[in-house]
Amino acid sequence: MIVGLLSIEIYIPGSASLKEKRMVLKSLKDRAHKKYNVSVAETGYQDKWQRALLGFALVAEKEKFAQEALNKIFTWLDNEPAFEIVQFNFEFR
Repeated sequence: MIVGLLSIEIYIPGSASLKEKRMVLKSLKDRAHKKYNVSVAETGYQDKWQRALLGFALVAEKEKFAQEALNKIFTWLDNEPAFEIVQFNFEFR
């Protein structure tokens, strides 16, 4: 069993309040869960209007599947116009 983790730090330039940030993040988390069946949580910068640290996690039988799935998620996130990815990290345990 492999646990795949993708951590991304994002910058949301259009956000002027925590309410706007939460709207962007809720939409993103809901779409990621529906499209890729992953768990998503905001893990940092909860008090910042334009920054967020998100964690995406999945469990797979083989590391190759986890890598492919997280790469697809990363590509999808990288093409989102609502925010910019500042940093990212992949982990497999």
